Amino acid sequence: MAVLQMQRISICALKKNRKQILELLQRLGVVEVNDVIPEDSLFKKSDVTKGRTLLDKNVNRANDALGILDTYAKEDTSMLSVLNGRTEVSTTLYNEFYDKHDEVLRVINQIISLERSIAENKAKVINLQLQMEALKPWMNLDIPIDLKGTKSTNVFIGALPNEWTLDTVYEELATYMPMHIDIISTSREQTCVLIVCLKEKSDEVLEGLRKIGFAKPSSAGKEPPVKQQEELENQLNLVKQEIENAKETISSLASRREDIQFFTDYDSMRTEKYDVISNLVQSKNVFVLTGYIAQKDAPLVEKAFGDNFDVAIEFESVDEDDNVPVVLKNNSFSAPLEGVVEAFSPPGKGEIDPTMIMSLFYYMLFGLMLSDAAYGVIMVLGCGILLLKYKKMEENTKNSLKMFLYCGISTIFWGVMFGSYFGDVVDVVSQTFFGVHKTIPALWFYPVNEPMRMLTFSMVVGVIHLFAGLGMKLHQSFKLKQYKDAFYDVVSWYLLLISSILVLLSTQLFVDILGIGFTLPPVVGKISGVLAVVASIIIILTNGRESRNPFKRFLKGLYALYGITGYLSDVLSYSRLLALGLATGVICTVINKMGSMAGGGITGAILFTIVFIFGHTLNIGINALGAYVHTNRLQYVEFFGKFFEGGGRKFNPFNVKTKYYKFKEKTYDE
Repeated sequence: MAVLQMQRISICALKKNRKQILELLQRLGVVEVNDVIPEDSLFKKSDVTKGRTLLDKNVNRANDALGILDTYAKEDTSMLSVLNGRTEVSTTLYNEFYDKHDEVLRVINQIISLERSIAENKAKVINLQLQMEALKPWMNLDIPIDLKGTKSTNVFIGALPNEWTLDTVYEELATYMPMHIDIISTSREQTCVLIVCLKEKSDEVLEGLRKIGFAKPSSAGKEPPVKQQEELENQLNLVKQEIENAKETISSLASRREDIQFFTDYDSMRTEKYDVISNLVQSKNVFVLTGYIAQKDAPLVEKAFGDNFDVAIEFESVDEDDNVPVVLKNNSFSAPLEGVVEAFSPPGKGEIDPTMIMSLFYYMLFGLMLSDAAYGVIMVLGCGILLLKYKKMEENTKNSLKMFLYCGISTIFWGVMFGSYFGDVVDVVSQTFFGVHKTIPALWFYPVNEPMRMLTFSMVVGVIHLFAGLGMKLHQSFKLKQYKDAFYDVVSWYLLLISSILVLLSTQLFVDILGIGFTLPPVVGKISGVLAVVASIIIILTNGRESRNPFKRFLKGLYALYGITGYLSDVLSYSRLLALGLATGVICTVINKMGSMAGGGITGAILFTIVFIFGHTLNIGINALGAYVHTNRLQYVEFFGKFFEGGGRKFNPFNVKTKYYKFKEKTYDE
């Protein structure tokens, strides 16, 4: 409903209390800290780079350790466990964790070390397996591969490319006889051979072997291949056992998962604190903290610090030139849509919070686009049950579910108005399985049967939405006491648009196109035409008023008047209400018809149930997503385009930004 009034806060306290003060301020989470006070000869800023780097390293290592635990001992959680929110713990437990911090860090380092050893041992396993694979062709060799020979002979052990027979090898080496040749093994890729020759002919034999592609084996050793294979296999088993032992140790450390999660949050909070310390100016004995706080939270801070510390707190009104952060405050109906506004941009200076008015149209437009009562019931039940069951869920998740809950209520309303309950499922089921014609009548009309009526209604909704945007601009101008701008930029456009609509409604052609059952009297059209001309003249003469050159002013005025075509395109954008609404209904009808194609009976009922569940699940997912996207689009482009520019800076308080736990601070009376 409003942008909260902000104040500048300054806190001066003893340096010995800095840690406790910052931790309390962090848990309160109501102050955004900045560094507007410059350094001087007495007050300096602290260099906390070293400490912050160490904390970042700790947090990263803790996250790595948690990732390792998830790999080897995954936490047993359900898909909806994320809705439980973070575990709430007391500040006492937080303070006590300091004593076990270093011990948990050792556990983290142990887990990372074990994972590193597993990775190294896996590399060893691959290496050993490659060595064993390389030895397989030599298993029939009963002497060491690196045997050189005897006193009078040389031994060559190696491989020839491709497949060779003993005769072909002898033929190739016939000129180097005498020699002894054995084929150890052969395959398409290579032939492993052992050749014994006289020592004085070894050079010639080696040259001959090279000519036919002889190559020494990559694996060698002083033991026969069989013995080497046994040793490698023993090593492989030992390494695999080390891997299994490391995995078991990691799995046993899964019991420390919560401690590691707490460690992550603990050091993350300390990291935030170090960021704040870097913005403080401090002397030998005192420090000064400055920042922004919402005016409503000022008594909370005064009470919290006044009860615990000797501290001087000063609140000041913000200057007009200050880059003040923005905090939105809305009721439970509109608050779920604050995220939608902030996704566009927080309000800029002088702008109002559009959330309340936007929420009325947001829920209505979403319901119009989905417009099936049964789908709305599913959304309401689903979101409602989750909200009731998981009461400690995170605020952002809760707001999202509330938003879709209200969207579901709107969908139910428009579904009832348009007579859509899973499309025409009542009619299809009654005719297919019971042979009677039963249907639930629409309270208003069936858009599928009267698309032009739905299109007209969509345009009317669009005009109202755009007029609401202009109304917001009018309110904003009055708030800033820009009365001339309010008249020239808003009232004149109201006059032009309303009179133009009245002119169109007085023409029979326009009325026939829209299928409206009435036509305004010609006199209304004539008066409206005159008013439209007057409004056009006002727009032409005033929209270039910032320019001193009359010619430029006139041209800018004409260009501004051309903006009426923009309003026409904006209104046409609301035809998506018709398109998406019809898409939901038509697809529902198609799904129901497909399900009933097998006719009645047990087989037909089974087929219908399968098609019904699968088809409507898919349809509600796709069309709800489409409704969400296009509703946002209408807000951002058409509605915000009339008055809202944004450009504000979101309030970023010094608070507890944790992932696993939230710390409950005692409550202070405001």
